[in-house]
Amino acid sequence: MSSVVARTGRQRQRYEDQLRLVAGCIPYRIKDAEDQSCDLVNRLEVLMVSSPNRDDLVFPKGGWEDDETVGEAACREALEEAGVKGILDENQLGVWEFRSKSRQDSCCLAGGCRGYMFALKITEELESWPEQAYRDRKWLTVREAFRLCRYEWMSRALEQFLGVISENSEHEEREDLIGGSPSVAGPDVVAEHQILPPNCFVKPSGSQHLDEPHDCVVQG
Repeated sequence: MSSVVARTGRQRQRYEDQLRLVAGCIPYRIKDAEDQSCDLVNRLEVLMVSSPNRDDLVFPKGGWEDDETVGEAACREALEEAGVKGILDENQLGVWEFRSKSRQDSCCLAGGCRGYMFALKITEELESWPEQAYRDRKWLTVREAFRLCRYEWMSRALEQFLGVISENSEHEEREDLIGGSPSVAGPDVVAEHQILPPNCFVKPSGSQHLDEPHDCVVQG
């Protein structure tokens, strides 16, 4: 069983403009391709999780609480709902407002949420996790994920995700061609922070979001 316990309750929940603030991510991995001509989209896989008492799949997300940064909240939700840890790209994929459709994920009285989404490159997939009893996880191709996106905002987040990953991949390829050294610090260098437990790292964006610090500490 997982030693990490999922947070419950709404005592520390953040609200803004009568909307519940939600943080989430699109967990992903890039498969090694035997065929070198295989493009990035065909090598990408994203992780979705099932919703309790429902048939649809969603990206991990949940309430952003007042004792954590938005990045920490996104990493925590990925750990609790999907049992994965990874490197969080601090550049937001976007911010979407939507209305909750389920009682369990209901937001404020009006049912409105404001969601902040990020890309999370998976480095570890746990065999057990806090919400394993009522959430299944499934790796999907990007095309499969698009077909399973129940809501428009999820499709838009996935579109933004594809753009970000493609841009990052092109940048890395250019660095390889010019012999870029990973020892030279820059905005695209991954900074691995010493954290307890080491559930995620943050990839600095060069600017802070919502006046929050860069450190990503996931509390279990």
